[in-house]
Amino acid sequence: MNRLPVIDISPLYQDTAAGWQAVATQIDHACREWGFFYIKGHPISAERIEHLLSIAQTFFALPDEEKLRIDITQTRHHRGYGAVATEQLDPNRPSDLKETFDMGLHLPDEHPHVMAEKPLRGPNRHPDLPGWQLLMETHYSDMQALAQTLLRAMTLALGIDRDFFDQRFEEPVSVLRIIHYPPRETASCSEQQGAGAHTDYGCVTLLYQDAAGGLQVRNVQGEWIDAPPIDGTFVVNLGDMMARWSNDRYVSTPHRVISPLGVNRYSMPFFAEPHPDTAIECLPGCQDVNNPAKYPPTTCAEFLLSRFADTYAYRRELEAS
Repeated sequence: MNRLPVIDISPLYQDTAAGWQAVATQIDHACREWGFFYIKGHPISAERIEHLLSIAQTFFALPDEEKLRIDITQTRHHRGYGAVATEQLDPNRPSDLKETFDMGLHLPDEHPHVMAEKPLRGPNRHPDLPGWQLLMETHYSDMQALAQTLLRAMTLALGIDRDFFDQRFEEPVSVLRIIHYPPRETASCSEQQGAGAHTDYGCVTLLYQDAAGGLQVRNVQGEWIDAPPIDGTFVVNLGDMMARWSNDRYVSTPHRVISPLGVNRYSMPFFAEPHPDTAIECLPGCQDVNNPAKYPPTTCAEFLLSRFADTYAYRRELEAS
């Protein structure tokens, strides 16, 4: 139990029932035992990743006043730049040693959801860097497609319609995040981690991590194990929303980032989340008389906002205003 499984998902891009079932079985096992696994055989190119890394390094090297032109704390829909220590994932430790850029599905100011001030709905806020916006919007779309391919495979094991998740991911609130972790020696104290121990909030996360390392996952014995970078892969993990949907059949696993010494770390998680009005309630095949639903029904937006309030001081202030 000290190595995460690596699953080749290339059969999901071939129209054979046997290939789909084989991948679905592997994903199902990993989701039950770990809530974490690597995927290879996906369509995101190494050239795309290199381009993203290069432009991310350029952005985070900008002066603070430039990055703060798109300060995430000045929006109601959680888009833009988050400075170091803006986020506190582990309430028992200092705020995280990282800075971030967040974007989602771009909805213009005249969109009905934006005009109605619906939560987590609005336009993206990009830095003024050549090529940035097109690259990020294209990658967001491609990562959403990859996430939904994985979710279609999960439907085979969960016993639900093949298009169950596709129907719920129209105009999703998925988030693409770019993260810069400064070297550990820049921490404010020895207790400050790159990202404190936490579970993800939503449905499924796909993570690219660079060669610096630092990601750790807690196994079923309660031990922290390394999840090192593997070329050409994404790390996939489930969030609390999927745990609720599956009645804890699928595990939302605690993880953290220990910032490396002497080097900067960059990562790019994609958090796949459905339409904000989506009902999050126990799937029919995940409950019975002996295993009733453990969680009350909620919606995607209600659940995410409650978790954001736990993590971001500025969100608590917004909710109180």
